[in-house]
Amino acid sequence: MSTEQHDADAYGQELARISHHQHEATEARFTVFQALAAVGIGHEQADDIVSKLEAGAVAGAHTWTSESSPPHGSELRFEDGWFAGVRDVASHLLRIADTTATAGRGRAASSAMLLAHLQQPASPAPQEVPVEEPVPAVALDAKDVLAAAERFPWALAAPGERRWPDGSDFLDVALSAVRPEEREGYIERLEAFVEQHRTRLEKMLRTHGPGSRPASHGRYALIGQPETLIIVERVESAPFLLRSQWEKGLETVFLDNLEFVWGPRTEPNSPYFKGH
Repeated sequence: MSTEQHDADAYGQELARISHHQHEATEARFTVFQALAAVGIGHEQADDIVSKLEAGAVAGAHTWTSESSPPHGSELRFEDGWFAGVRDVASHLLRIADTTATAGRGRAASSAMLLAHLQQPASPAPQEVPVEEPVPAVALDAKDVLAAAERFPWALAAPGERRWPDGSDFLDVALSAVRPEEREGYIERLEAFVEQHRTRLEKMLRTHGPGSRPASHGRYALIGQPETLIIVERVESAPFLLRSQWEKGLETVFLDNLEFVWGPRTEPNSPYFKGH
């Protein structure tokens, strides 16, 4: 086995472990929100408590990293490089801790909504009475939606730089998370969303898109794809539905990493949500 192949396999195993921890963290956070709600803790206070716990975990990683030392007997130049790298990583972890302490708004409310949905009793069997035929849901044409996404080159990598020339699997899953009542006018909704988040999308492409250091191992391979504009719109609008559809056939690590880079969901009182 070549060194390159070995490195790729090792990195794949690392991503699988990270995905496992992220999945377990999501379930644990949901349980904590349930417990806090049961004792009368409101959504805002619950968000604050959990955000501080998560920030503390990152701060612990900062301490562990800052106190690490190079192997005993290393050359001076190696030690200098080691400590310089430690300082860079520690500074980045500190920024993550600062952001995490204040970024988790709206998660307790989302968890409560999901719990209420899961606890709804099964509907009674309908009586055999004549009913009108339901109006067929508006169909979404994947080609039309993709063409709309392609109209925003400042949010996309050049075609030759994209990881997947054909990202139809990702597009199909994202579109499956568009609810029937959202399909009429969805292209206009997507266009409004992308314009609203132009700065955010430009930064994501610049810092984690093709050619960036974080993307060098393929971890953020979705960034720069036109399909990703639909995915992040669904992350904002229907995160639980998107994840449930995604887990049916795609590797969750790609969604996990994209959600990490995209960051917390927009607050419901943002201009985008007021118009929808």
